[in-house]
Amino acid sequence: MNKPLRRIAIFCGLLVLTLLIRDNWLQYVKADSLASDDNNRRVAIARYSTPRGDIIVDGKSITGSKATSGTDLKYKRTWKDGPMWSPVTGYASQVVGATQIESIEDGILTGNDDRLFFRNTLDMVTGKKKAGGNVVTTLNAKAQKAAYDGLKNRGKGAAVAIEPSTGKILALASTPSYDPSSFAGNSNDDGGTFSKLDKDKDKPLLNRALRETYPPGSTFKLVTAAAALESGKVTDIDAKTESPVPFIMKGTTTPLKNEGNIPCENVSLRNALKVSCNSVFGKLGQDMGNKTMLDEAEKFGFNEQQFVPVRSNASNFDDDMNDSQVALSSIGQYDTATTPLQMAMVASAIANDGKLMKPYMVDELKASNLDTIEKTEPEEMSRPLSEENAQKLQAMMETVVNEGTGTSAKIDGATVGGKTGTAQHGVDNSEKPYAWFVSYAKTSSGTPVAVAVVVEDGAANRDDISGGGLAAPIAKSVMEAVINSK
Repeated sequence: MNKPLRRIAIFCGLLVLTLLIRDNWLQYVKADSLASDDNNRRVAIARYSTPRGDIIVDGKSITGSKATSGTDLKYKRTWKDGPMWSPVTGYASQVVGATQIESIEDGILTGNDDRLFFRNTLDMVTGKKKAGGNVVTTLNAKAQKAAYDGLKNRGKGAAVAIEPSTGKILALASTPSYDPSSFAGNSNDDGGTFSKLDKDKDKPLLNRALRETYPPGSTFKLVTAAAALESGKVTDIDAKTESPVPFIMKGTTTPLKNEGNIPCENVSLRNALKVSCNSVFGKLGQDMGNKTMLDEAEKFGFNEQQFVPVRSNASNFDDDMNDSQVALSSIGQYDTATTPLQMAMVASAIANDGKLMKPYMVDELKASNLDTIEKTEPEEMSRPLSEENAQKLQAMMETVVNEGTGTSAKIDGATVGGKTGTAQHGVDNSEKPYAWFVSYAKTSSGTPVAVAVVVEDGAANRDDISGGGLAAPIAKSVMEAVINSK
């Protein structure tokens, strides 16, 4: 063979070798990632080739599947009462993908999860069509409806209800909401609907219960009270405190004002919570200092994302503040910000005698034949308070409802503890405040529910906005729904 032919032969051999290496790389090294790549059309075709498994509430499905025509994606997702349940389920759309439980548990719902291998193999042998599994939630349908109906009449807001003894999420509502069925397909209409929702200034796609952080206002005084009790700063909730009026924040000439002419000078911790004295709780926070307040806030879950299993934003309490900033933060202002989930966790820990259970809303994962694949077991997250101090704080919260700012949350036949909050926001507090209510209900058989509600009511008169007036009635209806369902 002459020299030019030998060079051509070597070059062609190298090309063949390169092709073989590339082919083996794709088939063996990259096979799994390519097979699951969302840009691979075959993935979408396989995902929507069979009806999707369902998401279950109170033993009934809140989702379904519908056959489509004119597309190679045979089935699309449907929801029952979609706007009410979308903050729980998220969406599964052929045009924009999936979120929340629909995304996190996609493997179970499509039947592609590795844990379903034996079931799928058995079905293949017996000739049964492959089917998705089900996700059984902890939600209470009546509580969810009470939360959603209460909020949708108030504009923007969110509500979360938790079973204190287990951490089970019983309700998780957010308004304004959206119907995920309206863009579940892959047509131009579906894409246009999603685009319109995504650009809506009211942000209906935002899950305000988990992903929005608000100034908590006076509801944060529960955390400050817990810190005061746990640190020993206060031992007797009915003893007078050293709380001057006006209270001038350290390092400033600025008084921390109370609302109107409420009696706050040297009042007890119980009465300070009952009428919501800024001066008392601001001074307590300032006296305890940033570290003590930070430690207590973090025991309740602040400064850490929560996964329920859907991710919730971290609530914030700063770790480097001067004295006046600590005072303001201790009444839920300055940079303090929280999700509704976080404040429901605060109420839950207090109601559960100081034990904070990890919140969750997926109870079981089931195969198509209803075999349990995985079950969530309740898990203790932290101990923000001792049992004794938690019961003292319960007594204070019950005084708020019986005699103070939260009387609109009273429930016949139950003991209710609560805390109102009216959180200022905007430059120089120029925007309408947020109305908060944080509470729990006890019956003779235990404490079945703790609730947090926040309302952004743009239609309300500024002077009419209060936690007791706007948020407490919604919390009451959610608590009643849980109690009645028991």
